[in-house]
Amino acid sequence: MKKLTLSKRCEYIVQAEIRTMSIECEKLEGINLAQGVCDTPVPMALQKGVTEAMRKGINSYTRYDGLQVLRRAIAHKLKTFNGINVDPETQITVSGGSTGALYCACLALLDPGDEVILFEPYYGYHVNTLDAVEAVAKYVTMRPPNWEFSIADLEKAITKKTKAIIINTPANPSGKVFTLEELRGIAKLANCHNLYIFTDEIYEYFLYDGKKHISPGALPELRDRTITISGFSKTFSITGWRIGYSVAPTAELARMIGYMNDLIYVCGPAPLQYGVAAGMRALKPSFYKKMAAEYAEKRTLICSALEKIGLTPSVPDGAYYVLADVSRLPGKTGKEKAMYLLRKTGVAGVPGEAFFHRPQDGYNLIRFCYAKDKKELAAACKRLERI
Repeated sequence: MKKLTLSKRCEYIVQAEIRTMSIECEKLEGINLAQGVCDTPVPMALQKGVTEAMRKGINSYTRYDGLQVLRRAIAHKLKTFNGINVDPETQITVSGGSTGALYCACLALLDPGDEVILFEPYYGYHVNTLDAVEAVAKYVTMRPPNWEFSIADLEKAITKKTKAIIINTPANPSGKVFTLEELRGIAKLANCHNLYIFTDEIYEYFLYDGKKHISPGALPELRDRTITISGFSKTFSITGWRIGYSVAPTAELARMIGYMNDLIYVCGPAPLQYGVAAGMRALKPSFYKKMAAEYAEKRTLICSALEKIGLTPSVPDGAYYVLADVSRLPGKTGKEKAMYLLRKTGVAGVPGEAFFHRPQDGYNLIRFCYAKDKKELAAACKRLERI
């Protein structure tokens, strides 16, 4: 009997280093600052909403693009917070988290061989998604400590095969918040070369030091070519619920994204969709401001600890990750340094090479996530002093 074989895509699809380090951390019973698991409490309004949904019998398939009550809540939030006006009946697709929303959008809008530009350090799942749909990732490097990039470098990266640019703002893993000037520079090139903009805004409420979130889809020069991706995993600490969404500039594009969503996920979990909608209706702006303030305190805690032990952090402007310079730790690669740190202190971070297409560019970096209970985060900081 001939040996059964894997598909060819398995040659380049590998488990994310984030999950690998989480597994290693679990083995050593350490504190996991590798994965953005959000172990803070879920707002009671969402919990009550899910219970209410099940009592009402909202347990069956929803429309492929999500419950109407959630799509309307998203449209209201997009208008009031993001400055994006959309029709909840034709332009929004609720999907399996923001990752699922991006995947469905890429399936609908990209062909095999299309090139898509990412800013690095990048979020690994963005690259994996492009690999899965057989698109080709191209890269523009951002430089610490402020993670700036050159518009000239972006222009050089564009070829006849380029179909889209992915923007992550605020960004994982760098915490970069794209400025209006940068977005307008990107817009000029996108319009010149007729490119889609895929924008991942999952960390839109996590902003510090007076920074403002600017949704590319709200800019007149990008409105007609932007697919806005976001979700609720981070804001409401419901990473396991997998409720995210995409917003397309036209009903035609949204319909095809929705059809892909139907083929892959059928729909998001109905009671959880209802619970999220209930939370969005109940929670006031003060909830989001308080959350950002609490995370600013956590940012100060982790960055101060890293500075104290000589692992200089690039202090993030947004999201809840920090990249630290770990060049003083033993090891030739970021993975070796991260494993040394885990064994020495019991604290897990993600090796920097997970965020660069040339691994060596990340050998002296480790990403730490501070989306933790403050007490546990303080314990992790204390452990880090062991080095």
